[in-house]
Amino acid sequence: MAKEKGSKKRNIRNKLNKTFPGSEPNTNASGSADANGMPLDRIRYLEAKLILKPERFTSAHSFRKFGKIVKRVARRVGVGFIEDKRARLPPEIREVVFFDTPDFHLYNKAFILRRRISYVNGFPVGDPEIVLKFRHVDEAKATKMDLHPKIAGKYRIKFKAEALPLKDRVGGYRLLYSHNCEFGLSQVPEGRRTSMALLCQGFPALTKLKESDRQKVTAVNGGIVEEVLLPLGQLDFGKGMCGNCNIALWRTRGDHKQLVGEFTFQVKFDRSEDIAKKPRKLGIQFYVSLQHDLKDWLALGVTKTGTVYRLNGNAPQNNE
Repeated sequence: MAKEKGSKKRNIRNKLNKTFPGSEPNTNASGSADANGMPLDRIRYLEAKLILKPERFTSAHSFRKFGKIVKRVARRVGVGFIEDKRARLPPEIREVVFFDTPDFHLYNKAFILRRRISYVNGFPVGDPEIVLKFRHVDEAKATKMDLHPKIAGKYRIKFKAEALPLKDRVGGYRLLYSHNCEFGLSQVPEGRRTSMALLCQGFPALTKLKESDRQKVTAVNGGIVEEVLLPLGQLDFGKGMCGNCNIALWRTRGDHKQLVGEFTFQVKFDRSEDIAKKPRKLGIQFYVSLQHDLKDWLALGVTKTGTVYRLNGNAPQNNE
């Protein structure tokens, strides 16, 4: 029986290697599979977000002022806080561009395609990061969506539960489920990177969205977002449940029109059921308490992506 089980496992691995040539093993896979033998990824990240009114952020000092509020609330509810040394440095700058068809076909079907470039001392560094994500309120739909690409390079699967405040009031939370695939732009063949046909070849999950071989994706609303980000510190909820937090401002490149601010912290785990009851409860208490202390800062019913899609007054369907 042991030999038979081992043989089955090897056959599954061989099948996956043929399907995704050259790809690294997906360390986020649960080991379970769907009816077609494809791996099902499990949620391994909790990312809690507060979307904020942008006009309060006019300098690095205002970022640090916000950090003091986070630290104060953390101490009040019993959450450990260790300041990040980078909080005293100038904020980091990143460029963010979303891509979609002219009629926002991806976004209306709960897909988000994004490119992000980091800058150091005014110059781009590293391989631009491409992320394709399927984000939905239905956990089952997000789990079943297979984001594994058919590319001959490295990629990373990240499956997150994203906590946001309630759309109409302070003091609660709602969850979105974000199934992500991340990889470097250099992993994609040059020449036809904006072709929907090429995207569908790399991501079978998008095949149903293709309307013609000539269909292309372009920058959403022609917008380039400049993200100004400052790491704040590490939050410790106890029993190994820790997460880094940061504050960011999104504004348009060129005219520096402020779009939206965001505070976020992220916790990684092997299995959500392994998170002890006390730190889980403390995390919720901290998140809700922070909302009450920052109620005049909050922009309810908003997401960063949705803000970019509505730059020119367009109103795509909202799956968020």
